Amino acid sequence: MSRRSRRRKLELFLAELQPAADTTVVDVGVSDGGFGEDAYGTHNFFEAAYPWPERITAVSTQYLERFSESFPAVRAVRADGRKLPFADGEFELGFSNAVLEHVGDGAAQRAFVHELCRVARRVFLATPNRLFPLEVHTLLPLVHWLPRAPREGIYRALGRNEGLGVELLRPRELLGLFPRGSKPRLLRAGITLVAVAGQRRSTD
Repeated sequence: MSRRSRRRKLELFLAELQPAADTTVVDVGVSDGGFGEDAYGTHNFFEAAYPWPERITAVSTQYLERFSESFPAVRAVRADGRKLPFADGEFELGFSNAVLEHVGDGAAQRAFVHELCRVARRVFLATPNRLFPLEVHTLLPLVHWLPRAPREGIYRALGRNEGLGVELLRPRELLGLFPRGSKPRLLRAGITLVAVAGQRRSTD
């Protein structure tokens, strides 16, 4: 299911944003682990399957030694997604998948989205849907609908620590994180929310 979801996200990114061989892309939130023979079996599926990896700048809070060995064509940068070391509009496209829910509370999530929109002219952002009855990190039903304290108590009791600190969003909440004027649109609202924002630069 994860592989199919990742493949569909890349296909949607390519169809919606229509990058070319010279399009610059920043991917915020890559991982230094989780590599596999199947490109869509890794968290870093974007780098593994994107047609022009040499145009990607990948950002993580981790040291990316293994990542750089696996994707030597990709520029790797260690930075916090809430404070990116790039100029305004430095990249044509921004991409982030399954990261926003891990960055903290609403203020931290807003800072993350605003930074992605600041450094990229158009962005593609995916995060799990809080309204979906199954929580994708723990695979537990309905628990994520509880307030933070009781749900994290259940996660600890069941040994599902992968759910700790995860803050899922409803569709309206996700769209509300984008800066004014960025014109966010929701492309998908199933198990995953996918939103795009920004405008293609005029060629006139």
